[in-house]
Amino acid sequence: MRIYEELFIVRPDATDEEVDPIIDQLKNVITQAGGTVDKTEKWGVRRLAYRVMKYNEGQYVLLQFTAKAETVKEIERRLRVADAVLKFLTVRIDEKLKRIEKRKKAREKRAARKPAPAPQAPVLASPALPHEPPAPVPGAPGAPAAPATTQPAEQPE
Repeated sequence: MRIYEELFIVRPDATDEEVDPIIDQLKNVITQAGGTVDKTEKWGVRRLAYRVMKYNEGQYVLLQFTAKAETVKEIERRLRVADAVLKFLTVRIDEKLKRIEKRKKAREKRAARKPAPAPQAPVLASPALPHEPPAPVPGAPGAPAAPATTQPAEQPE
């Protein structure tokens, strides 16, 4: 058994009476195969990144469930033949959840090893030193002009 997310997009003009039976059908497929439905979310109508079957918008529905690979194949088959469904995407997230959990445990372990920070003594202000402005760079804007050197002009012979 693995954890999956199924995101599918339904036509934007589809009513709840058309969307709910699709969701119920998928839930029945999952539970009859011995899986569990963990989460069901209707995200509502959102704009699509590109036109799909002449639609610019679609109703997004997310299902998170635990099931076997054969069950996922059956769910995808049913979504493929449903007229109201524009697109669908199935993602296996159990590996991702394991990585997140592993990272969290490692972070907690490091935090437990790290000693508590010692209180620091207040830093006393040092006496003010006279501040000298930097020397201007010759040729830089705002710098005084460098003395021009004149060379004697050549005399024609």
